[in-house]
Amino acid sequence: MTRRLLAVLVGLVGLLALAAPLVPAAAADDDSTVPPPPAGEPWFGPGLDWTTDTATAYADRLGEAPSLYAQRVHYPLEGEDVGFLRQFVEQATSQGAAAVVSLEPQVALADLDAADARRLREVLADLERERDAVVLLRFAPEMNGSWVTWGQQPEQYVRAFREVAEVVHDGTERVATVWSPAYGAGYPFGEAFGEVDAAGPRAADLDLADPYGPYWPGGAAVDWVGLSLYRFGDDAASSDDPAFGDNTLPEPGELEARLDETLGYGDDAPRSSFYERFAERRDLPMLVETGALFNTEADAGPGELAIKQAWWRQVFAAVEERPAIRAISWLELTRSEAEADDDLVRWSVTEPDGVADAFRADLEAAPLDLDPVSRVIDQESSAEATAQGRDVAPGRPAGDVGAEMGWLVLCVVLLGVLYLLAGVVGRVRPQWRYEPQGSRDDRLDLFRGWIIIAVVVTHIEVGGAWSYVTLNAVGAITGAEMFVLLSGLVLGMVYAPTVRRLGEWGAAVTAWRRARKLYVTALVVVLLVPLLGLVPGVTSEAVTTFTDRGTGENGTEVAGQVYDLYPNLARLLDYPPPWYAVRQLLLLEIGPWVFNIMGLFVVLSLLVPLAMWLIRRGAWWLLLAGSWTAYAVGATTGWHPLPSQFEYVFPLLLWQLPFLHGLVIGHYRQRIVRALTTRTGVLAVGVVVVGYATFLGWLWIAHRTGIDPLVVPPETYGWLYDNAYTRVFLRPGRLLDLAVLLVVAYAVLTTCWKPVDRLVGWFWTPLGSNSLYVFVVHVFFVVAVASLAALPWLPVEDFWVGTLVHTVVVLAIWAMVRRRVLFKVIPR
Repeated sequence: MTRRLLAVLVGLVGLLALAAPLVPAAAADDDSTVPPPPAGEPWFGPGLDWTTDTATAYADRLGEAPSLYAQRVHYPLEGEDVGFLRQFVEQATSQGAAAVVSLEPQVALADLDAADARRLREVLADLERERDAVVLLRFAPEMNGSWVTWGQQPEQYVRAFREVAEVVHDGTERVATVWSPAYGAGYPFGEAFGEVDAAGPRAADLDLADPYGPYWPGGAAVDWVGLSLYRFGDDAASSDDPAFGDNTLPEPGELEARLDETLGYGDDAPRSSFYERFAERRDLPMLVETGALFNTEADAGPGELAIKQAWWRQVFAAVEERPAIRAISWLELTRSEAEADDDLVRWSVTEPDGVADAFRADLEAAPLDLDPVSRVIDQESSAEATAQGRDVAPGRPAGDVGAEMGWLVLCVVLLGVLYLLAGVVGRVRPQWRYEPQGSRDDRLDLFRGWIIIAVVVTHIEVGGAWSYVTLNAVGAITGAEMFVLLSGLVLGMVYAPTVRRLGEWGAAVTAWRRARKLYVTALVVVLLVPLLGLVPGVTSEAVTTFTDRGTGENGTEVAGQVYDLYPNLARLLDYPPPWYAVRQLLLLEIGPWVFNIMGLFVVLSLLVPLAMWLIRRGAWWLLLAGSWTAYAVGATTGWHPLPSQFEYVFPLLLWQLPFLHGLVIGHYRQRIVRALTTRTGVLAVGVVVVGYATFLGWLWIAHRTGIDPLVVPPETYGWLYDNAYTRVFLRPGRLLDLAVLLVVAYAVLTTCWKPVDRLVGWFWTPLGSNSLYVFVVHVFFVVAVASLAALPWLPVEDFWVGTLVHTVVVLAIWAMVRRRVLFKVIPR
């Protein structure tokens, strides 16, 4: 079934192929800055092999997330370079870490120009805005070395560095330039000490006495300084008999001698150290790139733990003695090294286990800062961001509580009026009443059709009349909670007939098979959506990422920030794929934000047999008592039993409440209807509905006019919205609105059925009877509209264009339902 579902859904690509690529995003305008860490508490993190390793995997090995990650990127940015850079920064920011980006020129320094720098700035500015990224930008590091193609060309290097720095500084606020040569002993290097062959052109007029000064771009261009201090064994910088690639213990004080610029120069001439000249005197923070080599193919020498521990302890000691060191990047690779005759060497300190355990113990006591540098944008924070209120009307400022509450009050008052009118119509026009025509209740199907279309319109974020209604009249009262309640109600209605037909065990198996089908459908959609983004002209970013509206818990400060809802997606293509990536897929930790409620339905469907077993035995009170207990636990503790994406938008402990109540209402609906339609029942419901509307209406009048509401404190109006009606967490006010709307809708559709059915039944009823189908296919219409919205000539924010887009979409979905497109594979 999965293969069939995948094949037929791919057919929707034809609709999407009409679109064009996204318009490039504007440059960042964030005016915030991130200072370096305090003296004596530098950032720490690894330089990984990003083709085989990930930030998640490293943090798992280390036992905690580091405060920086390092990556080398080709420059100028061409082809896949932009994608590599973005993916790296996205992984770093997923843990709140700084991103150390080493730009490696792929053309001659003389051929680099301002256009290349502007392209770089555009990408970095987008990452600032979208990811709150902090970037340390190392342009052409180790430029004084002979082993890089851009090496030992001081004049061209200084010009190129200044150009990059000027352009990047002009358009970013959280990108710091890093000038980072290699340790200077042995300069101008070459083959005198056994290094690899020279790679780059060498200027004829090099100052052989100064390995650093000729390459200094000037204080205006440099924000940080850096130095490469790798230990390759007993090299020329530490021995008269160099042994590159051999496993040897570092000499006591070896790193300190390098920082003092006394090791490996072959003379006792006094000289200022790099640290003193460029970090201390200029008051600039310093980045140290380091690591200690262990040759896995060497037959003799001390063990790996002894070598690396001796080195990292010297590094940690240097931090305490040299406060300008503000960041340490440790090489975390296993690779063949030319300096070791191409032997396979391991630089890592998080593997093997013995080394990793000792490193973690020493790291815990070291004076390092492993706290996040910027906001953590991991899967949890990404999912939480999608829980923002999207019920702000077009043209109204976010956070306008008075306006939000005003719409809510208006809708409740209208419900009270409609309830009274329904009673009048029932007496004046009894011929309009609903008369059952079969086993289905068309009133519920029509009502569900209205709700599911509201969901579709809300998720297709364009302007227009449809949006104005759904984001105000609908969004202020119902939304997903009514969808969940009605789903439970319908399942409660059909379960008893299923038991009569199949028996209790057969009905339970049927329910679990439905849950399995929902789960498989969820997996297929989760995987298919990013695949659609690979089609030319199609962008799936509208649903695979989420852009902060500034209406979430972090406020307007993060408006415009983009959250990746598919971290580690590429790792699923590894062979074999790492378990953490597979786990994220299987537990639905990744997926499009417009579809995340499907995970909730999967879990709730698994609970149906047990819940109905209790209900059928009259223990509904026990079920509801447990439901309210779970709700209280979730509301007071915020605990999430599952790591799934839906948990942070539709918390299971809270959202099970309307579903389980729906099961009870569906099973006992006939008794409930009989009780509520007696004289006493009608009177009681009328008192609750009209009294509730009157109370809120009076509070609104008092708020608008400034008079004393008398019965409650004046600040009650504002307090209610913040504490009783906010979205997502199903506060008591929303639950009350849910019950009132259900009762009023039932009353209106019962007494006014025939005119309502003639007017809108042809449209809403088929959609409601197949609401789950509509919910699945609407994901692909969201992608289609987002792709079309990227076209510069299609102003979807225009009221009339947006209205047209919504009309076309809902009519297209209605036509698919009428023609039963994909009904055999998509749950309905």
